[in-house]
Amino acid sequence: MTKTGQKSQGLLLFKLNERQTFALGTLKVREIVPYQPLTVIPKAHPTVLGSAPIRGNPIPVIDMAAAVGYRPIQPQELPNCFIIVTDCHRQLIGFMVRKIERIIECDWRDITPMPSTSGKNIFVSGVTDFDSKLIQLLDTEMLISHIFPVMGEQLYADVTHEDQQLLRNHRILVVDDSAVARKQLSDALNYAGIPFECCGDGRRALGMMREAAATNQPFHILVSDIEMPGLNGYELTFEVRSDPRLAGSYVILHTSLSSEMSLDQAHQVGANEALTKFDAAELLHGMLRGALHVNSGTVVSGVASKLVDV
Repeated sequence: MTKTGQKSQGLLLFKLNERQTFALGTLKVREIVPYQPLTVIPKAHPTVLGSAPIRGNPIPVIDMAAAVGYRPIQPQELPNCFIIVTDCHRQLIGFMVRKIERIIECDWRDITPMPSTSGKNIFVSGVTDFDSKLIQLLDTEMLISHIFPVMGEQLYADVTHEDQQLLRNHRILVVDDSAVARKQLSDALNYAGIPFECCGDGRRALGMMREAAATNQPFHILVSDIEMPGLNGYELTFEVRSDPRLAGSYVILHTSLSSEMSLDQAHQVGANEALTKFDAAELLHGMLRGALHVNSGTVVSGVASKLVDV
């Protein structure tokens, strides 16, 4: 357990080609299974190899190498491959990889975020090193958005004039390391006519909140991703709750993780809510609850709403 009360998250290391090592946070991983025969899905994205019956439930299986721009897995390679079953974005998705290496413990503060100059379609959200090897943390939100785009009704939601005015009276900060997630958040809030500020790094978000509080213009509502290099959402929430100048902020952890474990950990560090990405209406309703909470001047400990079931 860390000082934030959360279980430490590791990294699952795997290979998409012979030279480079990639990783996923273990909170995203449901299980790892050896290759098994797949059923073709008609009209599926070219990188979807088919569906596999995992514990009786058919799930789509993506050729991760092909999805991020490497040489596709060839039929003769499949028997030696593995499927990483992930639990995120409200669905189970399998990623076929060429080789599983190991699971390592990792302090996410040691993961360096990708610079803003990296470009738009970069599937890596951060890098670290292990045993003198460069480890690249894959941005699954970017990857999944290319294959299973979020539908318009989830991206945009209308609010009443009264609710719009309520939110406009509160300073809002959203933080997410994924460029895709930041765009979704920005589009949803801009569509609803809600002013906000945005950054892509937990450390920067904490600095912005402290600077704002010092000038007596505090952020009232914080919407934060959980899995972020440098300072993750759990740690950011813990720091906010530990600082008397920031502790009154309403914290929504907004995550691609879909497990009850994420909800429990959000509760432990003092988040008010934990919501699964991405549903604009749910997010705006959560922010409205935050505005009412701030207006009431009460302190609410724990989680006000549950993660959406997969």
